[in-house]
Amino acid sequence: MSELDPSTMSRTQQMREAFKITRSVDPTLPLLLAATFVVCGAVGFVLGWLMPGTGLFNWVFGILGLVLFGVLGTLLIFSRRAQKAAYSRLEGQTGGAASALTMLRRGWQNTPAVGFDKNQNLVHRVVGPPGVVLVGEGTSPSRVRALLAAERRKHQRVLPDTPINEIVVGNGEGETPIKSLNSTLTKMKRQVKPYEITDILNRLKALDATRGTLPMPKGPVPTSMKGMRQNMRGR
Repeated sequence: MSELDPSTMSRTQQMREAFKITRSVDPTLPLLLAATFVVCGAVGFVLGWLMPGTGLFNWVFGILGLVLFGVLGTLLIFSRRAQKAAYSRLEGQTGGAASALTMLRRGWQNTPAVGFDKNQNLVHRVVGPPGVVLVGEGTSPSRVRALLAAERRKHQRVLPDTPINEIVVGNGEGETPIKSLNSTLTKMKRQVKPYEITDILNRLKALDATRGTLPMPKGPVPTSMKGMRQNMRGR
């Protein structure tokens, strides 16, 4: 059975689907969320009770603190567990890095599968504050690196003065685990300014037009990432 399309789901449906996905990877999730609500709610109740006032006001502030702290604490833990579960589901899947890149925050432009071979080795492109980042993933690290080198040469021809970085996704030496991919990108040194990104993207359009659109190879790429990303951003 195919996964639901988040774009056709309501916010409640997205949250429910995200909860199901996360619980399938993390069976202890319900107990953890319940414990978080109790602990954070207790802290909120005490803080509310200590607010200036007596009698009824103490109860009102206490209950408000309980609900507010309990819900906020629970949502925080859930978002972290959901993100961890999402990355766990992407491990080893064709196009997993491409799906992970969709969870980058605003200010990043990513293009999946700007290069790939018949063995499902892929190169994705991300444009952001560090410049251009080519992200490789696949079944053979050596072939991934060869693809990255080829794409670097192509990009350098149209962007000779733009920093071009490379990342190989994987769990081997010198590789970046998929769960750390986005944090690695956001921690990279800022080397281009926002107005320069527009020029970079325009130049890349010319590059992409010369080689056509490269389709993503077939594979079990999760489609629920978009909804989970929106929930983690609070949208």
